[in-house]
Order: sequence, then C-alpha cells, then structure tokens
Amino acid sequence: MMLWFQLLLILPFSAAFLPTPASNNAITISRPTTTSATTTATTTLATTSSLQSSPTSDNEFTGFGNTGFLILAGGTGSRMKASMPKQFLTLRSCPVLHYSLHLFLEKIPAYCAANGLTPPAQVVLVLDPKYQPEYQYIVDAYGGKLAFANPGVERQGSVENGLNKLVELADNCEFIAVHDSARPLVTIPEILDVVTDAQTVGAAVLGVPCKATIKESDDGITVQRTIPRARLWEVHTPQVVKVEALLRGFAKVEREGLEVTDDVSIIEALGEPVKLTLGEYTNLKITTPEDMDVATAILSDRGEEEIVLGAGTGVSEGGGGTGRGGGSIGGDAASEVDLSSSSGASGAAAYGKANPFAQTPAQRMDEKSHNSMTGARLNDGYDTGRTYPARPTPSKWHE
Repeated sequence: MMLWFQLLLILPFSAAFLPTPASNNAITISRPTTTSATTTATTTLATTSSLQSSPTSDNEFTGFGNTGFLILAGGTGSRMKASMPKQFLTLRSCPVLHYSLHLFLEKIPAYCAANGLTPPAQVVLVLDPKYQPEYQYIVDAYGGKLAFANPGVERQGSVENGLNKLVELADNCEFIAVHDSARPLVTIPEILDVVTDAQTVGAAVLGVPCKATIKESDDGITVQRTIPRARLWEVHTPQVVKVEALLRGFAKVEREGLEVTDDVSIIEALGEPVKLTLGEYTNLKITTPEDMDVATAILSDRGEEEIVLGAGTGVSEGGGGTGRGGGSIGGDAASEVDLSSSSGASGAAAYGKANPFAQTPAQRMDEKSHNSMTGARLNDGYDTGRTYPARPTPSKWHE
C-alpha cells in the first residue's frame, strides 16, 4: 500500500521530464546563449534579406538584353563658364561624353561576352542636331546599336524623346537606363547592381548617403532649419526604369501638369517603389571647373585605358564621319597631320580643324594646365581667386 502511494506522488512530477517535442523546443528557444538558436535566427534574417534584395533563381540576372541605355548629352553646361557644352570638354585625352559611349558600347559588351551575359539591347544618344554630324561616324561604326535622338526643352523632354527612339528601335526593350553624359566615372559594378535591382523591383537609382550637412533657407540668407542627414541620399545616374511604367508616368505628368526633377520622380508620382542602389562617391557629375581636376585624379588612380570608339570596325575615333564644316573627318587625314615638328602650331591647328573635339598630343603633354581651366579651349570666365592644386586630396572625392 505504501509503495502505491509513493508511485502516485512521483508520477505527476516525472511527466515534466519526459522528452516531448514541445518541451524540447521551449527549452531551446528560451536559452539566450544557445549557439543553435543564434545560428537559426541569423539564418532566418539572411534568408529574409536575400529574398527582399536579390532576384529569385527564376529571375536570375542574365544580362542587358532587355535593357536599353539612354545617354543625355543635350545640355549646355552654363555653370562651367566654358566656350562649349561640358560634355565636349577634354578630360585627360578625349571629350567627357566619350567615356559614357566607351562604357556602353565597348566595355559593357566586352564584359558581357566574357561572362556569358547578353549585351545592351540598344544605346540612344540625345544630342543637339548641330553636333550630330560630328558623331555620325561613331553611329555608323556600331551598325545600328547606337542612334541619335534630339533633346527637349527640359530634361524630361529629352528623356521622352530618347525613350520614343528606344521603343522604335528595340522591340524587346523592357527597361531603360538613363545616364547623364556629365558623369564619366560610373563603373561596371554600379551598372550591374542598379540594373539588377530595377529588374527585381521595377525601378532603381544609384545613390550614396549624403555626407554634407544640409540647411534649408527660404531667402538664401537666413537658415530656416537643418534637415536630418540620416535620411538623405544623393542620387546619381544611371536611373533604370521599366519602359511601360515610364510611359504611364509621362502621360500622368502631362495630364496633371506635375513637376519632376529626375527620371525616378516620375515613378514616385505613380506611387510605385524605387530601389536605392548603393553606388560610389566617385561617380561625380562634371558641373564646375573644379570637378575636372577631381575627375582627372580619379582616372589617374584607376589607370583607365585609352578611350577608343569603333574598335574593330575599321573606323577610328578620329575619323570616318562628317566635320562641322562639311569635310570628312577621316582617320587617315588626321594621321597625316605632323604634330611632332617644331612648327607644331600649324600642325595642331590642322588637327583641330580635322577633329574639333579631339585634344592634340601636344595638349596631352600638358594635361594639367588644360584641366585646371587655363587652356585656350576652356576658361572660367571669372577670377575665383584660388589656386587649383596639382591633385585633390583624397578626402575631396574618396572617403
């Protein structure tokens, strides 16, 4: 009898120690120092983050076959105080515009070929008609991969004209990547990231967290308030958008008379998401004379290769098209000009006449004096009272 009584007392307490799945889970989760629990939580967060920020295996990035690139080069660049639009100013050895052309027509297709990806569907260059004859030889060199579009009165009109040309030429173009030709330093990794994000979300823009303190003022004299920097991003280009969404956006902007400042603002007006793709601070925009010096230093540090357009097509960058005066800018004609003689002034003049946007080898030897805005082809127009350094300190462009 006593034995049975003892068993009855022990049984209720022993049930708590039975190895049931529920009790095991409760014990495991309640331990804050358990390695397995921490690993599980980390794995869950990583999986969630991956699902949110990366394409699924069904939408794995395969290249740029459904993406067209639009290069905006129709601006006047009034803040440069130069004698010509800033996209034609010489940066190191060639015009600023040529860096974007070289990236989209040469470097990215070569990268795609080496990595089994499809190259860009089409490249459209928005350029003032009076400058188009100078670049016709480049258009001809790429056999339909490059085409002109005329600029609009404002940026929005230029993008719309370029988009219409892109839709006309490329039936399979699902996305458009709009790039400002005044940003010659954008890199292939940045392009890959922003296009991938756009193909996942629908729209994406390169940008970097704002480093400067931003003040707001109504009159430009008195500070009204300081805007919290933690939420501010400085956006760059390319800005990549679904063609169908951009067409809807243009219709809405025109219908409602909305004011938009960039391409993804149109998508914001539709109430659709835009992904911020982390870019690089070196993707600066050539806006003022100082920017030319900074860009030169960045290119020097990168060891950028020579810019050659129309490679392998039999058309060199110096020729094959029509000159401003109606004459031919042939590569052979340019090569016949002797720039090494003591009478280099006449040779340089002949070279400049043959190719008005090219920088002569004589100028390249004194690259710094030109890029410091003291060359004959570029002048501030006013005295800033400052001396440009031989090269900027790293903190000016890379932190």
